[in-house]
Amino acid sequence: MYLSRTIRLLLLFILSIAILYISKSVLVPLTFGAVLAMLLLPISRWLERRGINRGISSILSLLIFGLLVVGLVFLLHWQIGDLLKDFSKLQEQLTNLFNQARDYVRSQFGISTRQQQQILKEQQSGGMEKAAGMAMGTLMSTLSLMVSTVLVMVYVFLFLYFRRHFKTFILRLVSVESKATAEKVIDEASCVTQQYLTGLGLMIVMLWILYGIGFSIVGIKSAIFFAILCGILEIVPFAGNITGTAITVLIAFAQGGDINMVFGVLITYAIVQFTQTYILEPLIVGNQVNLNPLFTIFIIVVGEAIWGIAGMVLAIPVLGMFKVVCDHVEPLKPYGYLIGNQSGKADNSIFKRMAGPRNNQL
Repeated sequence: MYLSRTIRLLLLFILSIAILYISKSVLVPLTFGAVLAMLLLPISRWLERRGINRGISSILSLLIFGLLVVGLVFLLHWQIGDLLKDFSKLQEQLTNLFNQARDYVRSQFGISTRQQQQILKEQQSGGMEKAAGMAMGTLMSTLSLMVSTVLVMVYVFLFLYFRRHFKTFILRLVSVESKATAEKVIDEASCVTQQYLTGLGLMIVMLWILYGIGFSIVGIKSAIFFAILCGILEIVPFAGNITGTAITVLIAFAQGGDINMVFGVLITYAIVQFTQTYILEPLIVGNQVNLNPLFTIFIIVVGEAIWGIAGMVLAIPVLGMFKVVCDHVEPLKPYGYLIGNQSGKADNSIFKRMAGPRNNQL
């Protein structure tokens, strides 16, 4: 009996993974829309309490979010403009780095410059066809991203506008005795997602400040751009900040920086990560998602395998909502305990200390 139940759970897990992978193009925009709708829900509620129609408040919430994104894009564009002014110098430095790497290969591995050029030439054969293919792929990816962005915005509006309808539908699926529990699950799942994403946003702003100060002291040109880059990449857990720092180190070399500048970038990264882990995350994010580190890493790896970078971004909030469901459904409580972080630490997040009585009415 126990073995049969285990096999059924395993088959259900495999079937769920297959459905998620096959339906990626449909489910990724829908999931992003749902998560962003939860993030914008407090703004929409605030506008509605001031007598604004729900449809208009949903549109205004989207406009506020869009203005923040556009402002960030303009800031990055401004910083990239400053970086491109020194593009010729960067190109020269990268060429020097390439020549040094070629000399190192020749001296350490005995591969002559001519042989290295021959190897590169063989790898670059058919370069025009590859370039044309890359250009077409980039164009299609850009068009797909634009369509997905519009679709996500439409989903956000619809989730905000019809949220009471969706909630009523979910409550009608459960028995009368379970309606109170189901309503509590909906409210807590929404609250967990809101607080996690809002805390993540505030933490990214703090990382911009810390990285900006650190990179400026080190002497990185366009320090604000690389600070913003490292902060934004924090959206992708674990891999994002390492990628941003690696890019900064590469540009430091390209800008003619010596080994001291590289060490300065690495020291800045270490200090910021220490501050983030032991000060910013407990203070701003707190213990809202309350996930076991093992399953946090596991769900990020699974999310990347199924949905790519989008899966890595969505993995933690989705798992946090799943844990809320497990904690309130009796047969799933062992799984909620398994994926949870049973450290017993109190939630010291800034949201919990500032929050008063919540209005959970949709």
